[in-house]
Amino acid sequence: MKKINIALIILMASMITACEKTLDVEPKQTIDASTALENDQDVNSLVVGGYATLGGGSLYGTNLLMVPDLLGSNGVLTWRGTFQSPRQITNKAMTRDNADANLIWTAAYDAINTANVALSALSIVKDADLKTQLEGEALFIRGIMHFELVRLYALPWGATAGNTHLGVVVKTKPTNTEAEAFEKHPRNTVKEVYDQVIADLTKAATLLPDVIAKRANKFAALAFLSRVYLAQGNYSAALAAADSVIESGLFKMNAAVTAVFSNKNTAESIWEIQQNEQNNAGTANNGMATFFASLPGIGRADVRVTASFVTNNYPANDLRVSEWYYIGTGARPGNTYSAKWKSFSQNLPVIRIAEMYLTRAECNLRLGSAVGATPGEDLAQIKNPVRTNTTAPAVPTLDTIIAERLIELAFEGQRIHDLRRLRLPTGTFEWNSDRLVFPIPQREVDATSGVIVQNPGY
Repeated sequence: MKKINIALIILMASMITACEKTLDVEPKQTIDASTALENDQDVNSLVVGGYATLGGGSLYGTNLLMVPDLLGSNGVLTWRGTFQSPRQITNKAMTRDNADANLIWTAAYDAINTANVALSALSIVKDADLKTQLEGEALFIRGIMHFELVRLYALPWGATAGNTHLGVVVKTKPTNTEAEAFEKHPRNTVKEVYDQVIADLTKAATLLPDVIAKRANKFAALAFLSRVYLAQGNYSAALAAADSVIESGLFKMNAAVTAVFSNKNTAESIWEIQQNEQNNAGTANNGMATFFASLPGIGRADVRVTASFVTNNYPANDLRVSEWYYIGTGARPGNTYSAKWKSFSQNLPVIRIAEMYLTRAECNLRLGSAVGATPGEDLAQIKNPVRTNTTAPAVPTLDTIIAERLIELAFEGQRIHDLRRLRLPTGTFEWNSDRLVFPIPQREVDATSGVIVQNPGY
């Protein structure tokens, strides 16, 4: 059988172009993708291409870290850039053709399709250990993408009895051919999407190795599972997943609050997007540093931190004030900016052990338990004299833990998701406001003749 270039497989997996078809998934240059995969390395390269899509500016390279903070921006940040799409998101005034909503949807389903193609080709893989790993990685990619989609394009968990409100389209079969690309699938309910996410991540955690350099491992899947269960208010399951990650002993807080952002793959990071000088989202007018930084030669300074957010929420002597925030000296100087994102080539932490400590503390407090540690002991991992020059209360309240979560994870893409699960408003917008839900790309609605239903207000 004729072999194809491996680089082409990666390119096709990570840069599938949009077309007027259901879910914008284009078959790989109109050939059956299954015939383009012949051996272990081909399928491995396809999964690597899936990671490349995740790291692009449409997903974790920018949007999935930035957009949730733009949505939850009231009292925290302002958008000062010229791009209208992020401005619409910040103002909660999106139109149905919002560019970032279109990009996230298309890229996420590209990644899902890549995962599905890889899963359908596992019989090709002869190395048993590699086959198990690749299955786990593909399920991980598929699971987290459905999770990110349902959090942005649907009302949150708990918005209706039984969570029967519309979520997103669950895709578990690959699009390999022209005919498959034209198939029309309606949106699943939010419950159905969450069920699929949990199934994928649970199985991924059983297949992935404990340690795998620069790729998702077992504990990345468990950490995401903890996020999923927390979003559902399933505190016992969120607690168990977070505790498993912590008790693995593979991760620990860095002594310096800046280390996880200025160094690559530190022990504090459970999973992060790999970037370098040659390969990063910022080279294409995207990237976290591009939008967040105001340094000489670095950044557009589009995302400005509200000074009162810092002064009102962090203790004055907290090292995070001086290490995570600065007065800009580049574009738009003289304003406050986040120092978490200062380099185009830095890795982008997606999930940190700090989040697991905060989740375990919150869940233990809600449940009246002390699995793994007391809430005060876990909070002390975040707030202590060495790391923050502050001291955690021995017996924190739930409000204390929630407040700590919002400042520790600030500008890491979690704010609006936390506000919505806690049923807290952002400005005048309630947790279940339709204005906090992204529009389904209108071309999807049109291409399916309305089988995919548009969200209210668009």
